[in-house]
Amino acid sequence: MNKQKLGPLNLLAPLLPVLVGTNVGNKPNYITVAFIGWHCFDTISVSVGHRQYSNVGIKENGTFSVNQPSTGMVKKLDYCGLYSGRKVDKSLLFENFYGELQTAPMIKECPVNFECKVIQSFDRPLHTVFIGEVREVYFDTNCLTDGVPDVSKIDPILFSPKLGAKGSTKSFSGSYWRLGEHLAEAWEIGKELKS
Repeated sequence: MNKQKLGPLNLLAPLLPVLVGTNVGNKPNYITVAFIGWHCFDTISVSVGHRQYSNVGIKENGTFSVNQPSTGMVKKLDYCGLYSGRKVDKSLLFENFYGELQTAPMIKECPVNFECKVIQSFDRPLHTVFIGEVREVYFDTNCLTDGVPDVSKIDPILFSPKLGAKGSTKSFSGSYWRLGEHLAEAWEIGKELKS
């Protein structure tokens, strides 16, 4: 099998794009973010560009939300990544609600919402990485099967990144996908390799 070097870039595919919510000047704002990560069971990180309007709100309040949209929300997800909250009121696209933190707006239409308190942040060349402690998770009851989250009912949006000529991040783009079929049970299928 041949391999080709593409450089030190995040080309892990697919990524899970989400809508990160924060108040900016006491007003809800949302931004599309695909650079997210889990650390343990109750800690999540989001990378938000230094110049992004939401960066100001997260620093101002020390809170943010992570809202996982379903495939029926793909236009709104893309819109929130195209336009700045400095110029448009993205909160008008959604039914907003708040949890205990009161400064991390969440989206009712999203099947899954995480309410987070910033516990650490650090700067990278283009982004600030905010690490948040998950204070509460909200699930639509119709996305649960026997009280357990059901990924087929969540119907998440997946993002496949593409780069421009010769790995240029200046023409970063991508496409949206939906989840495929069930493959196997975790911590079970691998047992078949034990001799």
